Amino acid sequence: MGSVYPINKGVSQPIVFKGLRAQYIIYLAIGLVALLILFAILYVLGISLIIILPLIILLVGAHFSLISYLSHRFGTHGLMKYMAKRRLPRSIRFRSRRMFTSLKYPGH
Repeated sequence: MGSVYPINKGVSQPIVFKGLRAQYIIYLAIGLVALLILFAILYVLGISLIIILPLIILLVGAHFSLISYLSHRFGTHGLMKYMAKRRLPRSIRFRSRRMFTSLKYPGH
């Protein structure tokens, strides 16, 4: 008989599965599919299974540990916020006052 895993804790709660939160479940799935395709490509190229299997197992372990680390460090929306914050400029420079002098204030 199959095991039953609780996926959702309740209404308005993020999806949690085996400690992975929200979008990290999808990141894990995409990475595993990519590694499966890599395995198939290497096998079709004729590379020995003695080389392929340890490589794929090592990459799967590294991918899973990276995704788990990101999930626990950033939480549900933290990675998106972190990436958005990195894209903000440190400063804004204006070479002229034209933008400020051409502003029209309401009521004036």
